[in-house]
Amino acid sequence: MNNKYRILIVEDEKNITQLLTALLETNGYQVVSATSCQNGIMLFSSHNPDLVILDLGLPDADGMEFLKKIRKNYLTPVIVLSARSDERDKVEALDAGANDYVTKPFGFEELVARIRSALRNSKNAAAPEKTAGGVFRTNGLAIDYGARRVFVDEMEVKLTQTEYNIIAFLSVHSGKVLTYNAIIKEIWGYNDLNSTKRLQVNMANIRKKFGEKPGQNKFIVNELGIGYRMCENDEEN
Repeated sequence: MNNKYRILIVEDEKNITQLLTALLETNGYQVVSATSCQNGIMLFSSHNPDLVILDLGLPDADGMEFLKKIRKNYLTPVIVLSARSDERDKVEALDAGANDYVTKPFGFEELVARIRSALRNSKNAAAPEKTAGGVFRTNGLAIDYGARRVFVDEMEVKLTQTEYNIIAFLSVHSGKVLTYNAIIKEIWGYNDLNSTKRLQVNMANIRKKFGEKPGQNKFIVNELGIGYRMCENDEEN
């Protein structure tokens, strides 16, 4: 198996780097690794990786510095892998441009699945048909961007303009967790005390129209306290 994808690991714990390297190489990825923020930035510039796995607790600087620096010029997928489990840390990293956030300890199969998702999402985001009149499909849901029409199991679902804008935004970034703030800024352009509640009400209406039962995440996953993620094709939680 040869994915031809190069992954940069920025992690100062040697045992974790060794485990990740073995895991990724077994799955066909090329791996380079750095043990500090500064070294990571240098290797990022010289190797141009397809994806970065980033620890936040680095010896010379917080991993957020690495993330903010590369986001000035690059859209390379970044998966934060950190022992920090506080929701504020997750939201800060995702708002700063991380594509996903995985807490330690982590499951190998889950991490590889998230890597595949991030790489797939990055590839799809560059495809013009995503926003130029194409059709998004996942688990029986179809979004016709050109006609602004939505179908579930081939039956059209009537959405308000705001409801459509929310699911279209999520679908363009399918597989990526979008924070409440990111969605609110995109849909309404401002944030106030009632914005999160307004988003949650719209999302509840969307789920009802889609026929999702309580606790079912066939189309949209609620990352509690953080935001929402549109499922990718044939993914159901």
